[in-house]
Amino acid sequence: MRMKQLFIILIIWFVSTTVNGQDLRIMTYNIRYDNPEDSANSWSNRKDLLSSQIKFFHPDIAGIQEALDHQVSYIDSVINDYNYVGVGREDGQTKGEYNAIFYDSNKFDLMEQGTFWLSETPDSISVGWDAVLPRICTYALLHHRSYDQDIWVFNTHFDHIGEEARANSAQLIVQKTEFLNYNKGFPVIVMGDFNNSFNKDENNPFIDAGLTDSRNVSLITPFGPIGTFNAFDYENPATKQIDYIFINEQINVLKYGILTDSRDGKFPSDHFPVFVELELLED
Repeated sequence: MRMKQLFIILIIWFVSTTVNGQDLRIMTYNIRYDNPEDSANSWSNRKDLLSSQIKFFHPDIAGIQEALDHQVSYIDSVINDYNYVGVGREDGQTKGEYNAIFYDSNKFDLMEQGTFWLSETPDSISVGWDAVLPRICTYALLHHRSYDQDIWVFNTHFDHIGEEARANSAQLIVQKTEFLNYNKGFPVIVMGDFNNSFNKDENNPFIDAGLTDSRNVSLITPFGPIGTFNAFDYENPATKQIDYIFINEQINVLKYGILTDSRDGKFPSDHFPVFVELELLED
């Protein structure tokens, strides 16, 4: 009799957590552009490991940075059941690096998408402030069919030189999230390579706008190193955190990890991916 009662309790628990749980797995990953000068770390030598890593962790949504058109196409061809949005930063089509957003097409419908340039003229192909390269932010409004929930996802890559550009890029993204989400109250995810250590920046506009570094609010102790930039250096620890996933108050962070997978002493990219499990809060 006790075994029967225990079995019923377990069934109720399983059904309740399966039906009511609104968990999402999110990944941000600077995959390193295909640079012929990378020799042993060239794209041809690491693309299989990188794509298999994404497939193994199977994020519901993944934002990648530095991806050239043929790299985006390759990833799209080997990870099943995903669609993506994104354009090249140099012509708004296929030229230059993408900040593509991949999403599980079995779970999400794409409701809206767009890309803007991190500059004084965001609707035009442009280089902003003191940046040395054109920088973009790609966004998508995704509707989760099972949860009947809309989610804003922003994926970006800040300039590596211009301090003014990084500061203004953050302000621009905050303004865009607030404009798009005005009077909606949807969950918001802002992720990417920010080329900045925001934990050391007291003037963080994301925090001022109610967006929180997912690492700082994970319910489980964060896994992995602090640093996300490894520079393909297998011998020394990564200490520089420049890749982030920010979330708004409509989201809880259940788990946070920086993934340091390797093969034969080689990393799949010069950045480690950040991987989180999130819980969408009910309205």
